Amino acid sequence: MNHPLDRPVWNALTSRQAHLTVANGAAVRIDPSYGPFAAARDQGEEAQAALAATLNGPEDRLYVVELEPWPAPAGTRIVEHRNLVQMIAEGALPPAPDDRRIVLLDEQDAAEMAALARATEPGPWSSATHLYGDYYGIRIDGRLAAMAGERMLLPGLAELSGVATWPEFRGKGFAATLIARVLAGFTARGDTPFLHCFAENEGAIRLYEQLGFRHRARLVLTVLALA
Repeated sequence: MNHPLDRPVWNALTSRQAHLTVANGAAVRIDPSYGPFAAARDQGEEAQAALAATLNGPEDRLYVVELEPWPAPAGTRIVEHRNLVQMIAEGALPPAPDDRRIVLLDEQDAAEMAALARATEPGPWSSATHLYGDYYGIRIDGRLAAMAGERMLLPGLAELSGVATWPEFRGKGFAATLIARVLAGFTARGDTPFLHCFAENEGAIRLYEQLGFRHRARLVLTVLALA
């Protein structure tokens, strides 16, 4: 039997985050203001055509995350493939850190969050990405130095995402502190944490291992565009 995380996008957008979709049926796509994620029910002709139909012009992109590279539906092309490491934390996690610098970010912080994400590229970031769920940050002299939050939600599972620190603030433990805060929130509501990381990002993978994550699977990100 397949694990729900073998198809994280499909299973998120057909369950806990179905309310965020702009396309439903044989293919699903999240509202582009949240991100570019999409998935087809299968590789059959109907589902592939439905997936292609969610593209909105030549500049639009779809991010398909699956165990294997996803084939391009008719009328589309593959922009790139990238290897991902999927990690999960199923054991006991430390309690929320007692650090008064941690703040719950909100709409007033959206511009700074977007600037940090676009500078450090922790993953795709759109105008509403910060609304997926709780995001926490640490400010230094009034400036947002680091942040971490959540993205995909499946039954009993929540994805750690948006972990980012400005280069001049790295090496101070901010990312680990904020990750611990986010994970404490997952634990409080009964969600098991998981995450995705580009396979070449060895430093981030080591950090996640130190925080209790283990490798669960290798996945592939396929980026699609109109042909």
